[in-house]
Amino acid sequence: MVKEVVIDPITRLEGHGKIVIVLDDKGNCQKAYFQIPEFRGFEKFAEGRAAEDMPQITSRICGVCPTAHHMCSTKTLDDLYKVEPPPAAKKIRELYYNAFMLEDHALHLYILGGPDLIVGPKAPKEDRNIFGVIKKVGLEAGLKVIKMRKKLREIMQILGGKPIHPVLGVPGGVSRPVKEEDAKKIKEVAKEAVDFTLFTIKVLKDLVLSNKEVVKLIKDEGYIDETYYMGLVDDKNYVNFYDGKLRVVSPKGKEYAKFDVHDYVKHIAEHVEPWTYVRFSYLREIGWKGLVGGEDSGIFAVNSLARLNAADGMATPLAQEKYEEMYEFFGGKPVHNTLAYHWARAIEMVYAAERMKELAEDPELTDPNVRNVPTATPDVGIGVIEAPRGVLIHHYETDERGVIKKANLMVATQHNAARMALSVDRAARRFIRRGKVSDGLLNMVEMAFRAYDPCHACATHSVPGSIPLALYIYDNKGNLLQVVKNY
Repeated sequence: MVKEVVIDPITRLEGHGKIVIVLDDKGNCQKAYFQIPEFRGFEKFAEGRAAEDMPQITSRICGVCPTAHHMCSTKTLDDLYKVEPPPAAKKIRELYYNAFMLEDHALHLYILGGPDLIVGPKAPKEDRNIFGVIKKVGLEAGLKVIKMRKKLREIMQILGGKPIHPVLGVPGGVSRPVKEEDAKKIKEVAKEAVDFTLFTIKVLKDLVLSNKEVVKLIKDEGYIDETYYMGLVDDKNYVNFYDGKLRVVSPKGKEYAKFDVHDYVKHIAEHVEPWTYVRFSYLREIGWKGLVGGEDSGIFAVNSLARLNAADGMATPLAQEKYEEMYEFFGGKPVHNTLAYHWARAIEMVYAAERMKELAEDPELTDPNVRNVPTATPDVGIGVIEAPRGVLIHHYETDERGVIKKANLMVATQHNAARMALSVDRAARRFIRRGKVSDGLLNMVEMAFRAYDPCHACATHSVPGSIPLALYIYDNKGNLLQVVKNY
């Protein structure tokens, strides 16, 4: 009997990874490991570089979420140089950022993770993609998705110079103001974007929530993990992508902590395991208790569902309406169902579009005063943003010339790494039984990580010191001969 099943490579994500499923003598999953074998050391790349270069350097970490790093880095430079951007600059940044969040969430819902629910988890693998989605929703609706993403990227190009690797943010503001004619175009696209997000909610209701088998899967115990949740909230505890305080709620939904990003080291710590290059974040005060969930474990989650769980609501009316519908469906807060991340992502799309519309209609958007030039001597800068994948923190320490001596990037996917490992293990134990292994069942295991929309290129960095590494040597019959470790 097969003792080990390996999914390598895992698919429809940013970065690389594999899942190793260990079977017992009865063919049941005994343990599943979610392993990230790639490594990128961007924190080391940053050392010796001018801090002003960081918005461009860090945006090269990932081709899917360059804007998140660019904006977080820009906010970190504001903090480093102790300079407050003018109101118009903040609004331009937030407008650009919400366009990015909407475009990125659409990418995941229609192309990466969403096809599993829209087309079906056990559909032929050649259909579990955007082409299969178009078959389901129809060609006209499929073209609507493609056109909307194109228009959003055009807005990002108008505001940021480029839709990827933007040149928008500078310490104390943005690189250029918004012209009146550009503001007019942005208003038109924002209005269309609101309609598009409501169409997306309709797609989920018509093709996912009306499908009893898929709903049964969404509520299946194989996709439920109880953990803490963290998200950025405004002064009313509503979801905010651009700014605010970090709020943590317990598995029962009670507020556990609320803090400014400058205090993140008091609340968040990091752990490493020898079988993966990704770091595991956990709540420092509770401590690392291993890969277990519950209130006694320090494991927490970020990203769309976590943001909604950590908040008291949405800051725009249509998004709030959809937010209430989701929690009513699940019977209250917090929701621990991993596949609900997709629904939460659609709700955030509505919020992003509404917020875009609000900012596009703000008369201050076209104010030519878009930068306050920094004059302070740099020392330490810390910034935070909500990446599509969750809380992103940049922390730079420099000399008096602004040359980086030390950098720490706490990336959303590393915050989710422990819960993703829990989710993959739980799904594998639930669905891989009695030696039955099929493409559809293995895809259902992959669905456990896909819901988080992970970016492993962003998340693989070393904790100071050596990187734990274990080398397993097998013979040609699969027998383990030797394990070589550096720890």
